[in-house]
Amino acid sequence: MNILVTGGSGYIGTELIRRLATDKAVDRIVVYDNLSRQNYNLFLGDRISGHSKIVFVKGELLDSRNLKKSLDGIDVVYHLAARVTTPFAHSDAHLYEQINHWGTAELVYAVEASKVRKFIYTSSVGVYGSSDYALDESVSPNPKTFYAISKLRGEEHVARLKDKMDTYIFRCGNVYGYSPSMRFDAVINKFVFEANFEKRITIHGNGEQARTFIHIDLISQALANVLSASLKSGTYNLVDRTLSVMDIVDELKQLIPDLEFILINQHMKLNQLVIKPNKEINTLLGTDNSRTIRDELHEFLGKLSF
Repeated sequence: MNILVTGGSGYIGTELIRRLATDKAVDRIVVYDNLSRQNYNLFLGDRISGHSKIVFVKGELLDSRNLKKSLDGIDVVYHLAARVTTPFAHSDAHLYEQINHWGTAELVYAVEASKVRKFIYTSSVGVYGSSDYALDESVSPNPKTFYAISKLRGEEHVARLKDKMDTYIFRCGNVYGYSPSMRFDAVINKFVFEANFEKRITIHGNGEQARTFIHIDLISQALANVLSASLKSGTYNLVDRTLSVMDIVDELKQLIPDLEFILINQHMKLNQLVIKPNKEINTLLGTDNSRTIRDELHEFLGKLSF
């Protein structure tokens, strides 16, 4: 089995590549990435187990010629590449549209003319907008930000493939946890960094806003397990736990007793987004989480160098 992973050197991609490389059913992995985040950690450190399977192609999603060439002989495509941000950000509208919308469209066009048999797309729960109660897949999307709008438009292109191949759209929660290719703009990762090195966390709003999260280990495991899972084509929420901002702070204070926090505009109630975990999907993809958030934060802090 030959696999192409767009955005393979990113936060999720780095963990997914390591898992795929150990799968005996996988013969070749093409990492397709433009390295726009200047993140080279996939290429550094100890040799990846099964590293001889991995090939790197530096390329853009909008480079149709390079895409088509890279898809030659590919059986499965993981589309992770995206302009990413936190769920409620409102910047870089043009980049979101170019990469998340039209970049996905270009990839889908190329896949339609290929022999790909399975397509996996990582979307975002941000397409639902905001909510004060737990949403599931039956709720119609209502994106509020440029980022979320672009991800939903990407979904619409990917949905065209459902009649032609196994096609999966995973709306992922806010990802957190240690990876060599870290993102420190995600809320839990940002808080862990601030708590460890500054002993002070900055909170915008009253801290009561909640979001739904999933650990990097769980999401990479779920994506890797799609290869062998008996799962119908469709759109699924891939989330684990819901926490308020103050829930996270309270857990960190248990681990770092002298931790302080500052509330900015604490009179403001900010938007939140709560998603109901899909227990059937979590069980099928092996992402049932037995760890507590405190266990995960303790492990994360232990990965920091000092």
